[in-house]
Amino acid sequence: MTTVSGRAATRRKLAINRLRERRPLEPAVVSRFLARYQVPIVEGSRCTFLFRGEADEVRLVHRIFGLPERIPLRRLHGTDLWYLVLELPDGSRVEYQLEIARGGRSERINDPLNPRLAHSPLGSSSVCYARGYEVPEWTRPDPESRPGSLVELTVPSRALRRACRVTLYLPARFRRIARYPLLIVHDGGDYLKYASARTVLDNLIHRLDVAETIVAFVYPGDRLVEYANSAAHARYLTAELVPRLEEEFPLASGPSARCLMGASFGAVAALSTAYRYPDAYGSLLLQSGSFVFTDIGQDHGGGPAFEPVVRFVNRYRAAPRRVADRVFVSCGVYEPLIIRNRSMVPTFEAAGMTVRYVEARDGHSWENWRDRLREGLSWIFPGPQKFFYE
Repeated sequence: MTTVSGRAATRRKLAINRLRERRPLEPAVVSRFLARYQVPIVEGSRCTFLFRGEADEVRLVHRIFGLPERIPLRRLHGTDLWYLVLELPDGSRVEYQLEIARGGRSERINDPLNPRLAHSPLGSSSVCYARGYEVPEWTRPDPESRPGSLVELTVPSRALRRACRVTLYLPARFRRIARYPLLIVHDGGDYLKYASARTVLDNLIHRLDVAETIVAFVYPGDRLVEYANSAAHARYLTAELVPRLEEEFPLASGPSARCLMGASFGAVAALSTAYRYPDAYGSLLLQSGSFVFTDIGQDHGGGPAFEPVVRFVNRYRAAPRRVADRVFVSCGVYEPLIIRNRSMVPTFEAAGMTVRYVEARDGHSWENWRDRLREGLSWIFPGPQKFFYE
């Protein structure tokens, strides 16, 4: 994050004043201006987005719930520079792109003036760090943290009628004589690739924030089917995967040593699995769960893929059931699911479960979920708590 102050701020104000007076700026002046600052320019709560180039229109396409999806930039008089100022609260992290319209055609691009990018299975986006946001240092490789190992497994599943891939994380000091808790992570490949899950685990275990844990990163087939309250998926995890891992690895016994984790549809899969097997898992870690429901009418706005989710969540909200001892829930205030996730907290509490709920000034994104991992994992499997003895 770059904060403009002092002499740099004065230069910027002078430049803007000249523009307001409708006095054209030479291209060289604009170039020097852009060279001085990290874009978007952050001044307190004001974030200024810029684009330089010929266009008929330029729009900011963002992921902030409650604002228009596309916000137009204004062209500065006498230049090819476009700008937009947004007020963003401290600690905000916003992913966005620019939509450029020329000659009746539009294209969406990442911000060419901003080197910061976020990645997901759908592609990449530019990122704005408002004042106060910093990438957590425990998400970056630490040469002092001993790396755990990744082991690839294939688990034949009669329930899902396919061979299921599992990537198993073993902590750096893994020993056969020890006993380890088990964390099962939905969308495992995406957590590894887009949420730095292996690096995060290495760092948090090394720093004693999180207990040494065996982590099973699972991969879906048809995600929108298997994760939408699927009995077959729940049976695969509980009756096939867990017994297989217990046979081959030194896992601690009992539900208190097992946690299901997932984001978005993966959070639905975690909750619905625990619902079908209420004595199997002691903890749930649910991030930005797609807990879509209807209180009045049938229009949930999610499309056909959400029909089984809505039926399940409606049923659960009508008759809450204790499916675990503890539930960690996180969600971004800039995502449409924030209201749904807030609404689930009292439902979980009414079922007699201990809930920790965390909000962030972020959206429905992998880096949001990454940034909440320390708080979630250290609460589920805290470092000082040992599930094994030597």
